[in-house]
Amino acid sequence: MTKQTFKKLETAPVYRLVYDAIEQQIVRGELKPGVLLPTETHLAEQFGVNRSTVREGIRMLEESGLVQRKSGKRLQVTLPHLNATAARTSRLLRLHEVTFRELWEASIAIEPVVARYAAERITAAELAQLQQNIAEMEKAITDHVEVVRLDIEFHDLIAHAARNRALGLAREPISQLFMPAGKAILPRLKTQKRILDAHHALLKALKERDADEAAAWMHRHIADFKRGFEQTGLDLDRPLESF
Repeated sequence: MTKQTFKKLETAPVYRLVYDAIEQQIVRGELKPGVLLPTETHLAEQFGVNRSTVREGIRMLEESGLVQRKSGKRLQVTLPHLNATAARTSRLLRLHEVTFRELWEASIAIEPVVARYAAERITAAELAQLQQNIAEMEKAITDHVEVVRLDIEFHDLIAHAARNRALGLAREPISQLFMPAGKAILPRLKTQKRILDAHHALLKALKERDADEAAAWMHRHIADFKRGFEQTGLDLDRPLESF
């Protein structure tokens, strides 16, 4: 008879179990933003663990943006800000040495869809913000860093107007990584006028609520960005962190 062998079971650290228990209640909506958590002493008593274990679980919750300390030492449940979540994802993308090609492929898949929804949902106030952004870019046309910043802001404004949080979470980490790529291209090719022309066309399509035209122009705009990158002679498959 063959003797059956089993591998040792992997057990999670106790502080991780504390984190998981509280995190699950937050995700399920049982603990809502603004609710104060019990003190460390009370949490330790409820979980049947020591305070140092609770403290480590709380540290993980704070790093995840799920809780923060308000006045005094009490912890309050919070909703992580999209930018903070995106920053962590952007850092992971850099650590995994994501290339410009990968960034561009994701962007050209997402941005036209965002523009399409924005054309259907954008408000007059948001159209005014886009107009203001274009006016600021025209004034800063010789400042490469400012043009890149305003270009990213223009796209972020359109994304906000799309009113789709899932798409917003998907695109924001990518948007944050376009700054180094843009800085690498603009000084070499001076593509500011092409960017402005595309933004004017996008704004026109959004004003006219023409979803097809907005998506088509966004696709051209992102495709043009890749052409500019290729014309500089930069390696599309080089990690973004190296720019």
